[in-house]
Amino acid sequence: MTPFATGAALKEALHSHDYIADDEFATVVHLATALERPLLLEGPAGVGKTELAKALAAVGGRKLVRLQCYEGLDDSRALYEWDYAKQLLHVQMLRGRIGELLAGHVDIADASRFLADQDFGLYSEKFLAVRPLLEAVLSPDPVVLLVDEVDRTEESMEALLLEVLAERQVTIPEVGTFTARSTPWVILTSNDTRELSPALKRRCLHYHVGYPTADREREIVTARAPEVCPDTAAQIVELSGTLRELPLRKSPSISEVIDAARAATVLKSSHDSLSSMRDVLLATLLKY
Repeated sequence: MTPFATGAALKEALHSHDYIADDEFATVVHLATALERPLLLEGPAGVGKTELAKALAAVGGRKLVRLQCYEGLDDSRALYEWDYAKQLLHVQMLRGRIGELLAGHVDIADASRFLADQDFGLYSEKFLAVRPLLEAVLSPDPVVLLVDEVDRTEESMEALLLEVLAERQVTIPEVGTFTARSTPWVILTSNDTRELSPALKRRCLHYHVGYPTADREREIVTARAPEVCPDTAAQIVELSGTLRELPLRKSPSISEVIDAARAATVLKSSHDSLSSMRDVLLATLLKY
């Protein structure tokens, strides 16, 4: 259940945490929380996709559980793995008792069958080393699950996500199925480095996050960097807008615009105008 009655209410709540969303975006996020559906955010890097999850956790009073995706990510890093050290310690503590039980079995085959039939509790929840996806499922308190840069993983990893996204559960062969103890809000982000599978997209609401309008970007800059005066913010936003119209390998992100505005504020004491420090500011805006 979402604590926000409307998209406008959610927009105001996000604004109180310095996340400036437009009406359409706020409405889509509100729908994702109200319908309890995962939200897939696609768009260029640095436009606020990850920051949305952080702000949403803050306004919802929820813990943020983050799975940072990368090439080669597997289930042992995303779901769970067994805590072998704890299992070994458990067996060592039972060693004396096991010896007593085996004392009456003089035949090795008979003793082996006896041991095979015993449940020593090694494969149970207390011996699990919990990773982000399972942590979100097992949490008794509602969380925001952020699956960041899901496009960096292989499609096989997407298949592991489907059970969590569609059924809100995780199946562990040795134990069984864990169903979510609370309903997480799930945010997935993609920088469009590859096309995601239809199966993954089908289970999510979808929104493409692009670069903001000049007015909204000025508001973002002054909210995130209150030491920057509005005139400086306006000039930096205008410069970044000009750069984004060029065929660059990577256009300036919002975070880089904020860095440039802060840099301009620092440099103002030794420069008369923005044009005189333009070349220096390009070091914060351009990376290629």
